[in-house]
Parts: sequence; structure tokens; C-alpha cells
Amino acid sequence: MQDKNSTQYFRVEIEKQIKVDEVLKLVYSALKEKGYNPLNQIVGYIMSGDPTYITSHNNARSLIMKVERDELVEEILRQYIRKNAWE
Repeated sequence: MQDKNSTQYFRVEIEKQIKVDEVLKLVYSALKEKGYNPLNQIVGYIMSGDPTYITSHNNARSLIMKVERDELVEEILRQYIRKNAWE
């Protein structure tokens, strides 16, 4: 029997959050492994929102769907700007 004077705890397992750049790397790799052109497929997904542009190989489709499309664009642009030293 539980003590009614004690605080009860409810624990929810929180899924480990993966960074957007890591998602892009994993998805890129999965697409390349399956023989797709990763650039074309990722752009197709970002533009349309259709997850079938991304292979389910290595759980890539599930991973990319956990990230908002605008976050993907933001990360790609951030990396492009860093690479070209505009900041």
C-alpha cells in the first residue's frame, strides 16, 4: 500500500534528441548507400514535404521527419555561410 502523504513520481523516458546536422549526415549517408543522389532527394523532401524522397534504409526517413523542414534549411544555410566565411 502506498503512503498517501508522499509525493508520487511519474517518469517518462525522453528520447535522446539528435542534432539537425547529425540527422543530415545520417540521411545523406543512407541515401548514398542505397545509390540515390542525396542532394536531389533531400531537396525534393524539403521542397515538397513528401517523406518518400528519403529512404527508410538505416531509419533515415524516420530521423528526418523528427526535424522541421525549416530547421533543415537553416542548418544547410548555416553550414554554407560558415564554409564561405561570410560571418
